[in-house]
Amino acid sequence: MAAVSGDAYDFGLMKRIFRYVKPYRRIFVWSVALTVLLAAIAPVRPWLIKHTLDAYILPGKYTGLVMMMVAMLVALLLQTLVQYQHTLLTNQLGQSVIRDLRIAVFNHITKLRLKFFDKTPIGQLITRTVSDLETIADIFSEGLIVIIGDILQVIVIIAWMSFVDWELTVVVLLPMPLLLVATRIFQKAIKSAFQSVRAEVSNLNTFLQEHITGISIIQYFAREKQEFGKFKQINARYRDANIRSNWYYSIFFPVVEIISAMSLGLLVWYGAKSILSKPMSVTPGTIAEFILFINMLFRPIRELADKFNTLQMGMVGADRVFKVLDTKEQTPDTGTLAPEQLQGNVLFDKVWFAYTDENFVLKDLSFEVRAGETVALVGATGAGKSSTINILNRFYEIARGRILLDGQDIQAYQLDYLRRNIATVLQDVFLFSDSILNNITLGHTGISMETVVDAAKKVGAHDFIERLPGGYQYNVMERGATLSAGQAQLISFIRALVHNPAILVLDEATSSVDTETELMIQHAINNLMQGRTAIVIAHRLSTIQKADKIIVLDKGEIKEMGSHHELLRMNGYYKKLYDLQFSSAGIDKQGR
Repeated sequence: MAAVSGDAYDFGLMKRIFRYVKPYRRIFVWSVALTVLLAAIAPVRPWLIKHTLDAYILPGKYTGLVMMMVAMLVALLLQTLVQYQHTLLTNQLGQSVIRDLRIAVFNHITKLRLKFFDKTPIGQLITRTVSDLETIADIFSEGLIVIIGDILQVIVIIAWMSFVDWELTVVVLLPMPLLLVATRIFQKAIKSAFQSVRAEVSNLNTFLQEHITGISIIQYFAREKQEFGKFKQINARYRDANIRSNWYYSIFFPVVEIISAMSLGLLVWYGAKSILSKPMSVTPGTIAEFILFINMLFRPIRELADKFNTLQMGMVGADRVFKVLDTKEQTPDTGTLAPEQLQGNVLFDKVWFAYTDENFVLKDLSFEVRAGETVALVGATGAGKSSTINILNRFYEIARGRILLDGQDIQAYQLDYLRRNIATVLQDVFLFSDSILNNITLGHTGISMETVVDAAKKVGAHDFIERLPGGYQYNVMERGATLSAGQAQLISFIRALVHNPAILVLDEATSSVDTETELMIQHAINNLMQGRTAIVIAHRLSTIQKADKIIVLDKGEIKEMGSHHELLRMNGYYKKLYDLQFSSAGIDKQGR
């Protein structure tokens, strides 16, 4: 897509927005039709007032006044009904469009690579998905269609005025160039102000999301005052941006009123001169009609600047939203393989991987995990253990080499099939604000309650879940705040078990639990591993001594490989890690 600037006249961007209007053509057509009707009936009431003055009141004919009053009432009711339906349909159209757009944005975001989220603040994405989309709805409810209606109304009124008295019309429109200049200046100034407002909203959302999520860290380190100071600065910038936009309005609207008063003054001067002349060239009813026309003329012109800015804000919001939709950070899903059963044989063949550019975190990595084997990855922090798991799941793409699954490149498999067959239990368990049952099944309708209960019993979590209010329907709140770390970890094990994966990945899965809980789930882990390929990442070397193979990583390279006893006999890197860990444990036990 061509680059867009958020300009109100960016027809390319508008055309793209209108692709989402296609399902609602009928609503759009009716909205435009009512817009035209509103413009058409705008001069009716002023004309009725003119006719009433000239034909009835001034000549003293009171017998027809009731009929004219009824006609004015009918015209008012008709305009009210049309305006009501117009407002209803334009808002319905806008909300329908952003509903579809929000679905498209959320669906797109959930398919983006983790690399995208590494460099994009979550608060910024929230702004794009919520408030920026709302500005697009305003394009229809307060922007484009209303602008069309206002322009039509101005054209109809000027045409009607010219038909009634073209000389008087020229006099009334003399100050109009001043209004057009003021409107153009205001439009440019307010656009810049609105862009600043949107930028500060995004900054504010990002700050709030990060700091509310990390509130425990702020309180642990007593950073409340410092972070409050940062928030005040961001909030002050947001306030200043809003004040600047309001300042432009506070200047523009009085200027419009002054120009409108000039038109009214010229009308009264010229009208009075014409009425007093012999013969009378302008009737009092015409003057009254033109007074109403001036109000009807300047109101839409004054609001046009505001509506154009609403349209511009919608364009700015649409520009940002479509930039998210145009992000090419999705993992290519071109694979076609989805066999009924996966054996789980994994082969890393000379794999190189970097998160950024050429800063490789995995270098020439080659190893094999045979189907049904348990392989452990050990090493210091930053050795590349978690990165190995991330590229196996295709959260990130490798730079060189191959990763084979049952002899086929992992890119040959359908992406959802690949990830369904690799269940990962992480150290930092994430639970949604939902029931325990939904956190286990993740909304998968093919998983029965019996399967969930059976898995919970195998893991040893059924008893504690049944003791909770509501049992499996108990709401764990955001991030599982109402559960202990051990209980949350047990639920993550049930989640892995019920999805029946071919490959099980345990990424520091027992490091967050106490010794008693670890012993309780160790048996469950053994049950999970039976008949499955298992890749275990652990700092506690005691938990992986029974692994078929232990791979020792350091700075993204394999230093040693073998069983626990084989590695100890090598008296190398693994032996040093083992001695260091167990000597440290011994010191702790002795209290020294």
